[in-house]
Amino acid sequence: MSWSLTRRGLATASVAALMLPAAAGAQADQQALVDRATLTVNELLGGEHGADARTVLRRARAVMIFPRVFRGGFILGGEGGSGVLLARDGAGNWSSPAFYGMGGGSLGLQIGVQDSQVMLFIMNDRALNAILQSQFKFGADASVAVAHIGAGIAGGTTAALRADVVSVAKSRGLYAGVSLEGSILARRNEENAAYYGRPVSVEQIVLTMAAHNPGSDNLRAALIRWSQE
Repeated sequence: MSWSLTRRGLATASVAALMLPAAAGAQADQQALVDRATLTVNELLGGEHGADARTVLRRARAVMIFPRVFRGGFILGGEGGSGVLLARDGAGNWSSPAFYGMGGGSLGLQIGVQDSQVMLFIMNDRALNAILQSQFKFGADASVAVAHIGAGIAGGTTAALRADVVSVAKSRGLYAGVSLEGSILARRNEENAAYYGRPVSVEQIVLTMAAHNPGSDNLRAALIRWSQE
């Protein structure tokens, strides 16, 4: 073996070694989000309005979990958060999570800052297929009806079950109310690739379940647990 080939091999190995910590760090970020999503599931489904949320979960086709959604502003408002999408097959098995972002802006009389935990229960294939588009905007698709459950929400769980998407949120701060109107959901392909170690589509993760990371097992187990409560 020539010296030039040896040097080339060493250089390739060095580059690969330098890339490993970066890849591991990226996956650690995604794992932290998955772990926070697990805590959110346990808090919202086991909390004050947990019984209503568990009833909806038992009927849900999929769920989106956002451990922290920030909203704030004066006159001009904005919001943002990172979350995960999981779907359930006909046998009741939950997929591994696909990573999504939520963002948006609004104009109106508003003041304060709000930090919310949000779960979205996706009740049917129509709503799931809409959300699986590259971007989904609440309020823009008239065929997808959204309902909310929680304190002070009229209609209760029975009415919510007729909706395509049902939300439940736990908020802190001074901002009045939680509204998804105008919010945009967008898939985060780079984060999915980081978590699974290869490029993988959202459909491969949540529909065909062709990708799995054992780091999501606690989250999947929590959803199974609360589905049976």
